[in-house]
Amino acid sequence: MADFLSFLEPTSLIQTLGLIGLFLIIFAESGLFFGFFLPGDSLLFTAGILASAGYFNIYTLLIGSFICAVFGDSVGYWFGKKVGPKIFTKEDSFFFHKKHIARAQHFYEKYGNKTIFLARFTPIIRTFAPIVAGIGNMKYTNFVTYNVVGGFVWSFSIITIGYLLGNRIPDIHLYIVPVAVIIIIISFIPLVSEYLKSKKI
Repeated sequence: MADFLSFLEPTSLIQTLGLIGLFLIIFAESGLFFGFFLPGDSLLFTAGILASAGYFNIYTLLIGSFICAVFGDSVGYWFGKKVGPKIFTKEDSFFFHKKHIARAQHFYEKYGNKTIFLARFTPIIRTFAPIVAGIGNMKYTNFVTYNVVGGFVWSFSIITIGYLLGNRIPDIHLYIVPVAVIIIIISFIPLVSEYLKSKKI
């Protein structure tokens, strides 16, 4: 288990899987229900830092991440549309928990179509929001608009922050792990906030 968690550490993942592997992870975390545990935010941030050090071409990284984020959400939408409400009767397994779908549904009911944009910045919800949108028969043209805008802002902002910090802070690669942990903690704040609010209701 310790080896698996070590493998999921952003730098290890990127060094092991490379740019193509990074794109596949962004695609999976954006819309495949079993990708919810993948560290999308910290991966993009770390990749931005590594791009500043010359490991990747920054433009290839930006465009590829954006395309995979949008495509992943689209696949999630069509999966939800095809499976429909019966997904709520699916038994829990290692890769699937109904509670994640329920949280995404609550998020969708609260924010409506904006969920597709806002969920980009909320781990776990990010993975299940497009599936719930498909289940709820969200109009596809509306979905595409929020999907493209959200995918662009999410991928470009996080990668760019990592890239700029990498250029401005000497030897920042030595601090990738603690900084990535901070990014993960910050990204979970909206999810924890929503959970605490639901407990008060």
